[in-house]
Amino acid sequence: MHALTHTLLAPLIARTDFATPTPTVSVDPDTVTPGFFGFAAIALLAIAVVFLLIDMLRRIRRAGYRADIAAELDAEEEAQAQAEAAERATDVDDEDIDPRR
Repeated sequence: MHALTHTLLAPLIARTDFATPTPTVSVDPDTVTPGFFGFAAIALLAIAVVFLLIDMLRRIRRAGYRADIAAELDAEEEAQAQAEAAERATDVDDEDIDPRR
């Protein structure tokens, strides 16, 4: 099968001209460039992205501060609860303890 295909296609391949085509410019480069409006659109988009990044970083930083403050408040509440429990433990009078139990 391969030999048959080769013998049938060999004359066609031999007659084919393999010249490299030279590119020609068919459009005016000035009409296909984005121009001022394209530049302005990309510049505005870049400025908007920069402002969004600044805002995002500010919000992330603020959330971190809130988490730190919440952890400090939780630690203070825990310390206060432990102090109250220790104070209640020392306020127990010996007479309040029933020796029969």
